Amino acid sequence: MAEFVRATPIPSSKPPRRAGGAWGWLQENLFSGWGNTLTTLAILALLAWLVPPALRFLVLDAVWTGTSGEACRPEVVGRPVGACWAFIGEKINYLVYGSYPASERWRVNLVFALAALGAGWMLWLDAPRRGLGAGLVFGLLPVVGFFLLAGATWLGLKPVPTGLWGGMLVTFVVAMVGIVAALPLGILLALGRRSRLPVLRYACIAFIEFWRGVPLITVLFMANVMLPLFLPGDLTVDRLLRPLIGIALFASAYMAEVVRGGLQAVPAGQGLAAQALGLTRIQAMRYVILPQALKVVVPGIVNTFIGLFKDTTLVSIVGIADFIRVLEASRADPRWSAPMVPLTAYLFAALFYFAFCFCMARYAGFIERRLAAGDRTR
Repeated sequence: MAEFVRATPIPSSKPPRRAGGAWGWLQENLFSGWGNTLTTLAILALLAWLVPPALRFLVLDAVWTGTSGEACRPEVVGRPVGACWAFIGEKINYLVYGSYPASERWRVNLVFALAALGAGWMLWLDAPRRGLGAGLVFGLLPVVGFFLLAGATWLGLKPVPTGLWGGMLVTFVVAMVGIVAALPLGILLALGRRSRLPVLRYACIAFIEFWRGVPLITVLFMANVMLPLFLPGDLTVDRLLRPLIGIALFASAYMAEVVRGGLQAVPAGQGLAAQALGLTRIQAMRYVILPQALKVVVPGIVNTFIGLFKDTTLVSIVGIADFIRVLEASRADPRWSAPMVPLTAYLFAALFYFAFCFCMARYAGFIERRLAAGDRTR
């Protein structure tokens, strides 16, 4: 069999063409092929069509100062009028606090500050002693926030009835109560639905299926209208507390199914291996199975929180002065009867809800990447 050994090396090939910097990024991500190029050009054309009018309406032609709707009328100003931000500036205190007494609004600001501190502490994954932040949000804040907002004579705080609460304050309270209560209750319901005890399992199944089968608006009407009919004449429940309880139970049922999906995604061998190492069933669930399940369902949990935050607007239908309701009341002010005031009001509401939901979605994406959940190539 003949053998051949090359006496001279093969000439080196040229390196592949690779552009660096911004142009290289554009070629790789936006213009890597005909399909990507056409899609990029279409999106750029759409932005070129939408951004200039939006910029004119929101900034260039917007009215920033004024004390009445006259400042936002084109025939009075003598030029095209965009967003009437003067209306938002005039009504901002009412939109944030509702009818909460002005002299006591420092208490609302303190609750907002404590919530931001606790949430930031708990959500910062590298923060020292993050458990204290979680304790502040789930344990201390509900108690302290209640006494600060409602008042307590033994603390020298003037009582403020919930009928005076309104605006972003009520939206924040409803969302926080629902979020804080939904996750732990949902975990307990999901574990109960997988329990080996038939009584506990069927009770959790009945609870979950009942609340998932009833529209939220029906729950709110039942809480605000029907519940007082079943109570003794001398027993009353606060008008804001009723929908808070209904929303917490409603959200916990949906959260239970999200968590149950995560529990089913964990292989059964994980629990068996944990028990083989000497852990009890409770310890195996706490230290091995549940952390893996929650890591898998981070998108579902945050999606439930986002839906709950937006669903807080439904409490306005049963007479609770949430952000949307006070916005409607502000818009009905005859002093601010201008063509652009309603559009500006709803645009401000959309930006408010979008900002919170977008932040929750971005943080969920950060958590997914940090915990290596989902697609590892992101």
